Amino acid sequence: MTLEEVHEAATQRRDRLEGTSRGRYSRPGQRRSAEFPGSRPAGVVRAKITIRSAGSGSLDFLGQASAYERGYEMYDWAGPYTEIVSCGAGGKCIKRNDLDTPLVLGHDSMRRIARTTNGSLSLSESDAGLDVSAPELDARDSDVSYIAPKIESGLIDEMSFRFGITSGQWSPDYTEYRINEYDIHRGDVSIVGYGANPFTSASLRGQGGARAVRGAVRRDLRGIASRMTSRALSSADTQALTALLMQVSAADAVLDPLCDALCAADGALDLAEVTLSALLGLPAPAPDDMAMECATDPSRDRLRSLLASALAD
Repeated sequence: MTLEEVHEAATQRRDRLEGTSRGRYSRPGQRRSAEFPGSRPAGVVRAKITIRSAGSGSLDFLGQASAYERGYEMYDWAGPYTEIVSCGAGGKCIKRNDLDTPLVLGHDSMRRIARTTNGSLSLSESDAGLDVSAPELDARDSDVSYIAPKIESGLIDEMSFRFGITSGQWSPDYTEYRINEYDIHRGDVSIVGYGANPFTSASLRGQGGARAVRGAVRRDLRGIASRMTSRALSSADTQALTALLMQVSAADAVLDPLCDALCAADGALDLAEVTLSALLGLPAPAPDDMAMECATDPSRDRLRSLLASALAD
């Protein structure tokens, strides 16, 4: 957004709202996270997301679904403005005994991987924002096995939360709206690709999480294979296979750069050995088998196989 757009929108906002009973305490109308109409109003932050092995085939998820006191760009009927969530804005809501908030993928209510009502998800506040904890995600869940490698590789690194505004107010010049209190009951906390607030991040911690996901993939494949001997694949089997194939593709995308890097490093080492032998007046060493294979086999199948075997443990 440009400064001119901000000031023009603020002028329209002031002219309309100052004549109402609520004035600066009016909520943003047609609140959305992008300029085009129809975009969803989701406060998204670059939150620290962590997945690690929790034992017994489960994964421990830690994240931050909202960053407090960090302004991010939003739009209403008049145009762009800056939105800020106040520190402690969710404190009253998350203390409800009947709080019902799921952890979902892409704000899709049907892609739930944890929920406060069954004890698999807990929400808390820190000075930094709204913290999310799901200590026992089921690695067999297709949504969990789908998202875990994407977080681990850094393909997905943001969170968002769907909420209602309970209390807030505009700045005197109507260019900034501060959310003083929000209600997340029957909203959600979500792992997303991109969103409105760019101050969250996602990462995987430790090797246990990836190991648990690989184990779950093997179990799922064995189960599907056993069912294929007696009947056709069900729609659930098809969905599971699709998720597994996406994981295999993601793993291959990781292995290819590793193959390239190892080949380049091995080639550089061979060159250094030849140069050193010439300087010392010693016989040049024989070419390394692995380096020769890298040079003569463009597909690098053997190296990929070796790396995959090493990563399988």
